[in-house]
Amino acid sequence: MNPFRWSFRTQFLLGFAVCAGLIAYALYLQLVQQLQPCPFCIFQRLSYAALGVVFLAGGLLAPRAAGARRAWAVLALLPALVGMGYAGRHVWVQLHPPPLPSCGPGLNFLVEQHSWLGAARRVLQATGDCSNIDWSFLGLTMPMWSLLWFVLLAAWALLAGWRARPGYRFRR
Repeated sequence: MNPFRWSFRTQFLLGFAVCAGLIAYALYLQLVQQLQPCPFCIFQRLSYAALGVVFLAGGLLAPRAAGARRAWAVLALLPALVGMGYAGRHVWVQLHPPPLPSCGPGLNFLVEQHSWLGAARRVLQATGDCSNIDWSFLGLTMPMWSLLWFVLLAAWALLAGWRARPGYRFRR
């Protein structure tokens, strides 16, 4: 039952399940506990969703070739790195709160006024509300946990893609 020895398919499907669970918990906090997300939180959720889609597609296709498995691992690394960037910036904003009292306009306004890329660039300049700490567990805030999960999921994807699989040897 060692998860590090599971098949590529099982490891990637577990990555998908973790992403789905993290998004479900974020929605629970928003809808049941009434914790309203800031723009950083929304972009982290989108990164988890993109990462979950890659994990699901890779797990369903389950390539046998080592090169294809590595390609899926690198593809999963991309949304994980984007999520690490947003979560890392969110942690920085919480540790160094800006003097202004709000994050700025809401996400809908940003998207209407700018493209998604412009909104992503704009949210990196968040102020105020993004620095509020409304939730913590074991001394870590939600963005700190999010950053940790992005790092763990990126490492999990790379482990799944680069681990040697017995029985998948190439013949010359």
